[in-house]
Amino acid sequence: MSGYTAHFKVWRGDVSGGGLKDFEVEVNDGEVVLDIIHRLQATQAPDLAVRWNCKAGKCGSCSAEINGRPRLMCMTRMSVFGREETITVTPLRAFPVVRDLVTDVGFNYTKAREVPAFVPPAGVAPGEYRMMQEDVDRSQEFRKCIECFLCQDTCHVVRDHEENKQAFAGPRFLMRVAELDMHPLDAAAEAGLDRKTTAQDEHGLGYCNITKCCTEVCPEGIKITDNALIPLKERAVDRKYDPLVWLGSKIRRRSSAG
Repeated sequence: MSGYTAHFKVWRGDVSGGGLKDFEVEVNDGEVVLDIIHRLQATQAPDLAVRWNCKAGKCGSCSAEINGRPRLMCMTRMSVFGREETITVTPLRAFPVVRDLVTDVGFNYTKAREVPAFVPPAGVAPGEYRMMQEDVDRSQEFRKCIECFLCQDTCHVVRDHEENKQAFAGPRFLMRVAELDMHPLDAAAEAGLDRKTTAQDEHGLGYCNITKCCTEVCPEGIKITDNALIPLKERAVDRKYDPLVWLGSKIRRRSSAG
């Protein structure tokens, strides 16, 4: 495909407001949307703000919404669009705009700090951990996350309801809870931490209605809903409604009252 001129609409503005601006920009063979944004900076809009780093789909920095879909600009090839198609690039809608295509994703780092870390097993020093590969296959998938926060952006619980942000961690961090809960060496339970209960009571697991929109936008192909959120929901329900757990809690309360 030889070079051509594409019509772009790029959101320009800041926290006080803004709107879409039209650009006609050159496109060459093999380019991605981030290449075009860089060309706009170099030739027409030198003050255009955009966050990026690796340009290889591994840092998660260049997240934006392209024609309304959360994507990485560096992994969205221009060849997927028709030559006559108008391409609209806007900032992530779920987070406050700083300027142009840059948003304040601090919400996500706040939620990350709220998830209790891995609890090492007692009596086992770092470097002495031993696990079978088959025991970590499930949770290892979640380590592929590059924290682009596209799943957070597309989750309607976060995206459409600002009031939910206090109580809901979002798919990325519920996946982190699931990863730790599946970890064969995590000793949270022995330390008195029930990750399944905290997922429900503190991180808002019940808000998730498993629409799989987070899975659909994940650039790493992580099956967030099927492999993390649904199993975590199942274990949380088992924990909450297990008759033996219920009976044990009644006995403990009665004993402490006596």
